[in-house]
Order: sequence, then C-alpha cells, then structure tokens
Amino acid sequence: MPGGLVALALGSFGIGLTEFVIAGLLPQVSRGLDVSEAAAGWLISGYALSVAIGAILLTAATARIHRKMGLVGLMALFVLGNLLSAVAPTYAVALLGRVVAALCHGSFFGIGSLVARRMVPPERASRAVAMMFAGLTLANVLGVPFGALVGERWGWRATFWAITGIGVLAAAAIAVWVPAWAGTLDQVDGTAGEGKTRGTAAEGETQRAAGLRAQLRAFRSWQVWLTLTATALSYGGMFGAFSYIAYTFTEVTGFSSADVAWLLVVYGSGLVLGNVAGGRAADRDRDRTLIVSMAGLAVTLATFGLLADGRVASVVLVFLMGAFGFAGVPGLITRVTDAAGGAPLAASANVSASNVGNALGAWLGGLAISAGLGYASPLFVGAAVVALGLAVMVITARTGRAAMSLAVHAGPRSR
Repeated sequence: MPGGLVALALGSFGIGLTEFVIAGLLPQVSRGLDVSEAAAGWLISGYALSVAIGAILLTAATARIHRKMGLVGLMALFVLGNLLSAVAPTYAVALLGRVVAALCHGSFFGIGSLVARRMVPPERASRAVAMMFAGLTLANVLGVPFGALVGERWGWRATFWAITGIGVLAAAAIAVWVPAWAGTLDQVDGTAGEGKTRGTAAEGETQRAAGLRAQLRAFRSWQVWLTLTATALSYGGMFGAFSYIAYTFTEVTGFSSADVAWLLVVYGSGLVLGNVAGGRAADRDRDRTLIVSMAGLAVTLATFGLLADGRVASVVLVFLMGAFGFAGVPGLITRVTDAAGGAPLAASANVSASNVGNALGAWLGGLAISAGLGYASPLFVGAAVVALGLAVMVITARTGRAAMSLAVHAGPRSR
C-alpha cells in the first residue's frame, strides 16, 4: 500500500473526527461557553454549510496550485480551525474555528481523490479512493466515543487539541509520503516522474485543465449533473434516516439511551466494510456497483422501517444501512471526475452535493415526524429518496456509456 494513501487516510481521519466528534461534546461546550444547546448546535450546522460552500470556493481558488502543496495547505487550514476551537475564549471564536476547519473538508476529499488514484494503476482507482475514505469511515466509528472519552476526562478543549495534533501529523505525512508526481498538473499521457506511469488521460491532467474556466466547462456534461444528483439523493436518503436514528432506537425499538453509542459503532462498522467492498467492486463494474448499492440501501431502509420494533432486526439492518450506504461512495467520486475529465472542481462538487443531500434528507425526515408519522417514518422517507436516486443512476448508466467514452479520450477541453 503506497505510503501516500496512508497519509491521505490520516488526513481524512482527522477531518472526519472534526465533523463527528462535536455531537458528543455539545453539552460540555454549551456549559463551557455559556450558550444554549440550540446555539451550540450551530457548531454542527455551521460546519455542514461551510463544507458545502468551501468545497467549491477553495477548489477553485487552488486550481493552479500543485495538488500536493494544496493538500498540505488545506491541512494547515484544518489545523488553524481546530486550534481556534481549542483556545476559543468565546462562542463566536469557537464557531469561527469550526467554519475555518470545515472550509478544507470538501476540497481535501475532492483534490485528494484525484491524487489518490494517481498513485495506483488505473484499474485500482476506486480502491485508492476507498483507502483515502477509510479514515473518514473509521472516524465515524470512533469520533463520538473518542470525543466523549477525552472530553469527560480532560475537558472538551482537550479533544480539539488532540485533533489539532492529528492535523499536524497528517500534514507532515502528506508532505513526506505523497510523491510529487502524484500531484502534478501538466501530464497528458499519464507519464509520471521517476519513470513511473500513473493516471490516465481520463483525468485530463493538463495545465489547461487546472484553470477555473476549463473546469467550469466540464459542468456542461449531463453525466456530471446526473451523477451529482444521484450522489445527493443517495446520501440524502441515508443521512436523512440516520439523523433521527437515535429516536428510532429509543422510541420505537425500545433500546435505552445508553445503548445508542454501541449501536452507532455497529452502523460505523458497516460504513467501513461498505467503503472497502464498494471500492473493490467499483473497479470491476462501477455502474453496476452503484445501482446494486443504491437498491440495497433503499430495500434496507424500507425493511428497517417495517421491522424497527425488533431489536435483533434493528441491529442487523443498521449495519446493512451503513454498508450499502457507503458502498457507492468511491464509485460516485471516480465516476463524476471521469465524466468531468478529471476536473478537481467536479470531485469537490460531489462532496457539496452529498452535504446538500444530507440537509435535504434531514429536513424531509423532520417533516415526517412533525406530521405525526412516528419516529420510524424517516426510514421510509429515506427509502423513497434513495429510490429516486436509484432511478437517476439507472438513467445515468444507460445514457452514459457513449458520453463517458468521449470523456475518457477528450477531457474537459473538448466540451
């Protein structure tokens, strides 16, 4: 396994911790900064909104910067944001720290996914992306318990100090282990430095492609927009249901609130397995993997809604929810970047689309509960949203063969 992939995974682990850890710290942060829990909740909402915006803006701003140096710079921004949260004397500074840390999130995964696939042969591209995202899935498993443990023992600020340290290590690892040729912008035929061959013409690795105007031209492709739509709907369905899963477990299934922590670990374990399996499967047949994973997720969510009152069934189904939910992530990212001829902006737009989907799904799930449909209703809503995403993905796959073939040979300049 290339050391560069380990470095990227470490970076994604730190970013994932920052995203998820706050959920277990909100009561402490609320007391420590003397704000209401509702105000403290903006440390989560503000982060998500900043991810959606920052993914596009920072990727565009760093379009002509060497990608390896860009990744190191993004991790430096991540370190600064968490440092601000760690030392924040007021709520406003803590919120600013969250926003600053979030700005690097989408760009890191967007640019990092392109660098990751450059470090392996083309037939292993999705597995390389899955390796980078392994850090994020592990953070999902460990983030909340890690934050709760450290916060309880040493205070919530200690958690942000620890994440700051992880960010410093990740930046150093990327600087040392990611090869310079994996982040170059001036390659057309996939020939990398040191006599190695990496990447494909599908990635459009040219200096011209790095320009913002050229990257925006990639969005003329319907395949890009259809894939982004499928991303938003698949994420939205899963995370819309996940947003209220604690209520489902306690109010429908009958678990105690103390049981929720280990049930979330079960869900996170599904994410890890789905990410690895999905990456390997996407390298064999990407569109089929995406269709199967979305179909599996829709069926799982609907079945979960029907069987949510059963404890054993709920444990099994929340695991499958994570597995099917994340199995499509590596394939969706490689698909949208291939459709866009390797434009980093498209890869970052994929992250933005997922966050837009998360917000939409959570809103729809909340509407269902407010309408008196019960705490299992977000699962049915999620199943319907994913089913819509599945329909989009089927259309995308059927209409995209010729378009994807053209993108592989032409790149964004020809659009």
